[in-house]
Amino acid sequence: MEEAAWFWGVATCVKLLLVPTYHSTDFEVHRHWLALTSSLPLARWYSDASSPWTLDYPPLFAYFELLLSFPASLLDPTIVDLVAGRNYAAPSALLFQRLSVAAADLVLLLGAHRLARRLPPFRRRLAFALLLWSPALLIVDHIHFQYNGFLLGILLLSLSFLGEGRDLAGGIAFAVLICLKHLFSVGAPVYFVYLLRHYCRGGFGKALGRFLAMGSAVGAVFAVAFGPFLYHGQMLQVLHRLFPFGRGMCHAYWAPNFWVFYIVLDKILAFVLAKLGFVIQAPKASFTGGLVGDSSPFAVLPQVTPAITFLLVILAMSPCLIKAFLKPEPKHIIRWVAYAYTCGFMFGWHVHEKASLHFTIPLAIVATESFDDARHYFLLSIVSCYSLFPLLFEPREYPVKVLLLAIHSILMWLGICLFRLSRTPHQSKMNDSRGSSEQNQLIGWTGACYLLGLFGVELWGQLLHPYFFGNRLPFLPLMLVSVYCAMGMMYSWAWQLRQIVRCS
Repeated sequence: MEEAAWFWGVATCVKLLLVPTYHSTDFEVHRHWLALTSSLPLARWYSDASSPWTLDYPPLFAYFELLLSFPASLLDPTIVDLVAGRNYAAPSALLFQRLSVAAADLVLLLGAHRLARRLPPFRRRLAFALLLWSPALLIVDHIHFQYNGFLLGILLLSLSFLGEGRDLAGGIAFAVLICLKHLFSVGAPVYFVYLLRHYCRGGFGKALGRFLAMGSAVGAVFAVAFGPFLYHGQMLQVLHRLFPFGRGMCHAYWAPNFWVFYIVLDKILAFVLAKLGFVIQAPKASFTGGLVGDSSPFAVLPQVTPAITFLLVILAMSPCLIKAFLKPEPKHIIRWVAYAYTCGFMFGWHVHEKASLHFTIPLAIVATESFDDARHYFLLSIVSCYSLFPLLFEPREYPVKVLLLAIHSILMWLGICLFRLSRTPHQSKMNDSRGSSEQNQLIGWTGACYLLGLFGVELWGQLLHPYFFGNRLPFLPLMLVSVYCAMGMMYSWAWQLRQIVRCS
């Protein structure tokens, strides 16, 4: 634990330096939730509309905000004032909320320690560096402002329990996670199949007993979370807030996934067909908004609904589910769950770019298993972090995000190279004897050229686009980031799929 605490301590020092940096509207969102949960009765939490920042996280996170509101009110009562606290960002509020995120990261520390504690010394340190020094987490949580480290820590705890064969504890921890942030339910199919086949086994009586035990434990978690709202007749309102399918298929900044290519192809086809004389009806709805029942924004390609994206996610996930059903081995569970979240990111509805953390953080542990996994993670980690750059759009944060990614890339390069050298001579000989010389390098020519392309994308957005276009086509730099990063993300998804199909 001392090693993990040292890595966490260094990260905390960096987080303290980031306290005065830019914060997004999510800062006011969470401040408002502190005020809402402490000022209003529970029955009104999910129906209050006094602010645009309505509560749209599950009840356990609302209880977490209520818990934080007690020390917040002691430090500065205005923080939790529903009216006077609106858009309140005094130094006391900024410091409290920043420190609350850093303190909640203790859960990430615990999850990282439990997952990595049985690894050999160097691999353990590499895992701590990748998990606790993640630049993506620093950008999203400690500048932009969210609590992803806390939530991902619970995911890592759940995975550590499953890896140890403590399936009941793993299932309970995952249920807690879903009741904190429902978007993590993308991993539920893998959890269900794995626990059904690994935990609920034995004779019929034993299997049935374990199934009922797991169901009762998970049901108890959901009862604690949602029971009070069911009692007050608020369940439909809670579900309406949690699943607003009236939103567009994409977020305002397109997450770098499969749908980026679909949207761009539709735009190109509409432009070409219009030039050829075809009558193309302009869509009435946008990709990023709209109400339930609005027409889809696609002009040429088939329309896409939430149900279609759900089916695509399950279809993409099916090889993993089949593997988990046929051979539910604990050693593969982290890879399977990470792949499930990758599928949700690549093919899901209204995906946020920040959701890449759901699979890049667990894959940091997988990266310590083999040099091939480390090579894959090196590219994925850089691409996923760069895709978050548009979150920090103010000039004064530009050097910060560039420096964080640069330092991370250098440390990751050194760590993975030392990891390869730390293997036994037999392992090195086995690896070097197979494949091309490019496969035995941390980054081959293909990957190097792709990563160099990120410099071109950034150069275009920062210098060339303003020079050639001025204020025209302001969406183009962001679209270029989405499309280019989506290529790297698609490669990562395909690479993970291949590894899952090939693993015994």
